[in-house]
Amino acid sequence: MHGWSDYFFQRELAEHLEALGARFFALDLRKYGRSLLPHQTPGYVDDLGTYDEDIAAALHAMGHGEDARGHRRLIPLGHSTGGLILALWSARHPGTAAGLILNSPWLEFQATALGREFLAPLIRLGARRNPLAPMPTIDPGFYTRTISNGAEGTWSYDQHWRPERGFPLHPGWLAAVFDAQDAISRGLRTTTPTLVLLSSQSLLSPRWSDAMAHADVALNVDAVAQRALSLGDDVSVVRIHNAVHDVMLSEPSVREHAYTAIRRWSRTIPLPGT
Repeated sequence: MHGWSDYFFQRELAEHLEALGARFFALDLRKYGRSLLPHQTPGYVDDLGTYDEDIAAALHAMGHGEDARGHRRLIPLGHSTGGLILALWSARHPGTAAGLILNSPWLEFQATALGREFLAPLIRLGARRNPLAPMPTIDPGFYTRTISNGAEGTWSYDQHWRPERGFPLHPGWLAAVFDAQDAISRGLRTTTPTLVLLSSQSLLSPRWSDAMAHADVALNVDAVAQRALSLGDDVSVVRIHNAVHDVMLSEPSVREHAYTAIRRWSRTIPLPGT
């Protein structure tokens, strides 16, 4: 599952996981990527739990619906906001997934919990008054610059579905994110084995630096690593040197470290019925 202002295009990721024996499926959530319709507000929902419907439909198509009696492990993988969504989904649906992989999940606000607690009441007030009010664009486009082959990166993708500075922000959506992060901070207490992949460093700056090609420029990775411990009883956090925000879009040698971490961790997940 992709993150904010994103969709699935990482064919290499699918090939690596299929080489491990997985049947790989990607989900473009409602109002994203291949699911985005011309009349829709890109990416907008006012409750991240809304995506339970999208996930249920995807699982049914995959043969993992409520009535399924399959013998394959289900291991969802989510990036950034997608990781936040899947963490809460897993807590609401215990026993559905054998394990969970979170790639730089947006579990905590960039300004840490104190910043979130300060801003959340203002954002929620704005959401009640006008949930679709326009908010200032805060993405300077540095992340796109590090990965797009139209700039200094190597990846090719549809810039309509993944715009340079992200989708427009609205208070209704941001309030939903804060609500989800608040739930994480209180502790989910899940038993689902969870692997969290993160860069070893953040570089959150209003000015461009070449070092941004080797750091997470979207999240405070130290705050996320700490918050990941609130997910449950079985959480493994792997910090990957020189990784960017989407670890799977880092340079090849860095990606290989992530694939190795997934391979090692996946061997610890028991088969169904064992």
